[in-house]
Amino acid sequence: MEPSTAHAVSTTTVLEDRASRQAFVLLRTIFTVAPILFGLDKFTNLLTDWTAYLAPAATTVIPVPAQAFMYGVGVIEVIAGIIVALRPRIGSVIVALWLLGIIVNLLVLGSFFDVALRDFGLLVGALALNRLASRHGK
Repeated sequence: MEPSTAHAVSTTTVLEDRASRQAFVLLRTIFTVAPILFGLDKFTNLLTDWTAYLAPAATTVIPVPAQAFMYGVGVIEVIAGIIVALRPRIGSVIVALWLLGIIVNLLVLGSFFDVALRDFGLLVGALALNRLASRHGK
């Protein structure tokens, strides 16, 4: 291989690694911050009335008032965000499964299909974080 070709390959590899690292940091940051903030908001309902997104079947399976159910959801979301921060490869799978649960809940509820579609996009993003964490994370 010519020296100029080797240099071009080396430069390309460095740039690709840098872009991959930046994507990892961006996804790790958002999948840490968002679950923690949304989880904390389950206790204040400042962003929205979270119980409106809960299918009645959920409180049939776990017989507690809807707001108490959402308190539990909030705790789990905060823990999931912390796990993403500390162990992104594991945390990203937890967040992806959590988002799948939210999507199923919304489909059972029979409304908020736009939110379900958005959460599907987030689920794919969490899986992308998992792949990047294999290279960059813990």
